[in-house]
Amino acid sequence: MLVKAETAREVCIAALTRHGVSAANAGIQAELLVQAELMGHPSHGLQRLPRIIERIGNGVIDPVATGAHDWRTPSLLDVDGQMGLGPVVLVQALEEAARRTPETGVVLGAIHNSNHIGMLSWYVRHFAERGFVSIIVTTSEALVHPLGGRRAMIGTNPLAIGVPATPDPFVLDMASGLVSMGKIHDYAARGEPIPDNWALDAEGNPTTDAAAAKGGAIAPFGGGKGYGLGLGIELLVGALTGCALGTDVKGTLDSDKVCNKGDLFILIDPAHVRGTGISAYLDEIRHIAPIDPASPVLVPGDRAVRVRAERTAKGIPVNPDVWRQIENYTTQKGKLS
Repeated sequence: MLVKAETAREVCIAALTRHGVSAANAGIQAELLVQAELMGHPSHGLQRLPRIIERIGNGVIDPVATGAHDWRTPSLLDVDGQMGLGPVVLVQALEEAARRTPETGVVLGAIHNSNHIGMLSWYVRHFAERGFVSIIVTTSEALVHPLGGRRAMIGTNPLAIGVPATPDPFVLDMASGLVSMGKIHDYAARGEPIPDNWALDAEGNPTTDAAAAKGGAIAPFGGGKGYGLGLGIELLVGALTGCALGTDVKGTLDSDKVCNKGDLFILIDPAHVRGTGISAYLDEIRHIAPIDPASPVLVPGDRAVRVRAERTAKGIPVNPDVWRQIENYTTQKGKLS
């Protein structure tokens, strides 16, 4: 079924406020979920809402918290998320940082005691459109195996970079796993095999059985490169936030455990964005001759812009069962199926 973005936004806000989320916080959380759908990332979209509401009901998300800010230095912002909704805590921290950057030029933010922040590209795109350069990294529960290892020890640990440009900013959003666990779940639901280089089973053996891979580990992308990047992000975030590491990380996949991962961001003031050839360079890349004439060359972020335009006009494709569950949450409290 197709749902208009504004309808999805309104229903999400109604469901969240019904379960104790303040109107302002509900607006931020709903916007993230809807933007994920508009940009073609349903794994971070509306299907996440039931678990968020379950976590509120289980007392591991504070629906009204916005985060407590402590300036450890003029440019280092420490944030206690107060168990709040991840997008709310991050948006409030980024806005606090944006107010400081005219003075310091750059702010590094370190967030602990918060919840899942969702699709990172939404944040860096928003601030790139306001002229800021930004970098965001976050950790997750261990899903990726070390190169040569037999079990998951590292989070997927996404990285996002936003750089202002016209007509659209450069937006990179990537994780260190070869695929997402959500994609493996999709294959398992369809009963289809996965490629033999995607994952290990629970015994640490390569598998093409998607159901077996759900209990195993995802391969790092690019072998040692993805392994090193994912581990580097985990250590960087851990060093500056004091968050849990590896298999001790909880709360990004379940509905009843306190989330103990961490988030880091760097925000650079527009006055210090001095590059003048970025837009021209990106356009030059877009216009080089493609190997396949039917597939023009894109830069990171382009596909999301196209998908967003199409879905804004036509509507968001939503699983009817997911939509029915979300609608139920607008009128009833508790865990629904």
